[in-house]
Amino acid sequence: MVAFAILEVVASGLKAARKLQMREPDPGIVLHSLSLSNTFEEGWISGDYEDIAPGMYPGYRWEAKILEVGAYGLFQVDVMTYNNQKPKGVASVGTQFWRPNSKPGSATTALQASSAMGGTPR
Repeated sequence: MVAFAILEVVASGLKAARKLQMREPDPGIVLHSLSLSNTFEEGWISGDYEDIAPGMYPGYRWEAKILEVGAYGLFQVDVMTYNNQKPKGVASVGTQFWRPNSKPGSATTALQASSAMGGTPR
């Protein structure tokens, strides 16, 4: 009976050690690579973590939604990470970038339309 108790403790210890060794990618890696861009365009982009860090995060992919939230180049970027084995997202993070040289998105287009119709800017 003592041997089975010891085996149970060893098995649960090995299981915990295995979970500690599993790494999940940080979506900040994608934000870092996007921060190097001088311009943004509204929409969705996606990729595989194998492109960013080969061999480090197999089976993980990412999606980023880029949306202009303020006129004249303020963009909200939200990055979601997915594991190909799990249907739900693993992690997500978002931030804002100012890219004044970008093509106008929905925020700037709405502002220009409002100004053209004689309205006041938001």
